Amino acid sequence: MPLLEIHDLIKRYNSPTGEVHTVLDIPHFRVERAEQVALAGTSGSGKTTLLNVIAGILSVDSGSVTFNNAQLNELPEAKRDSVRANHIGYVFQSFNLLHGYTALENVLLGMMFGPGPDRAFAASLLERLGLKDRLDYRPAQLSIGQQQRVALARALANRPSLVLADEPTGNLDPHFAQEALDLIRELCREAKAGLLIVSHDQRILAQFDRVVPLSEINRACADLETPA
Repeated sequence: MPLLEIHDLIKRYNSPTGEVHTVLDIPHFRVERAEQVALAGTSGSGKTTLLNVIAGILSVDSGSVTFNNAQLNELPEAKRDSVRANHIGYVFQSFNLLHGYTALENVLLGMMFGPGPDRAFAASLLERLGLKDRLDYRPAQLSIGQQQRVALARALANRPSLVLADEPTGNLDPHFAQEALDLIRELCREAKAGLLIVSHDQRILAQFDRVVPLSEINRACADLETPA
């Protein structure tokens, strides 16, 4: 069985004028266990909506999302949250850091919803991302690029079986972008975890053996009007 498999997925939104727009119309898509896949997606192609559906944050109108042999769209919200906390690492484009907590605390808090906090491992991830001297800094004291690296560490901290990454290097300079990508891929290989990364950066996409244009799997891209 693949790690992730999508069949006949439909996701719609209602516009402010009452019109119904189809954001996702995906007949079939799959990610094998330990496979690393890049989705080439531009703004408005439905990329963030798709990742949110896979993570169980959004429900679907029809179709199925099967992750690790469990059909996510049939699970209650609390169970989907548990699956995400324990088995899915998500690097959000907007970071979603808690501003009242330090970099290290942000990673540790993310671990509390999964197997439990591991201070040494959390600190080692931040150090490998060049934040050894910033463990006690709060997000407002960090640059945008440093905040993104904290978000990367938090997503990897629970040793997930699937990592979802929404433009994870978008706010990093080329040096740290490459280091961050290398770390994500290395840790996924170590844990035999799958990786699904969305990017429009050709330098990132060129490093993956399997690159899937989102427009090829999402039939809604042709007339999509809702940014995603």
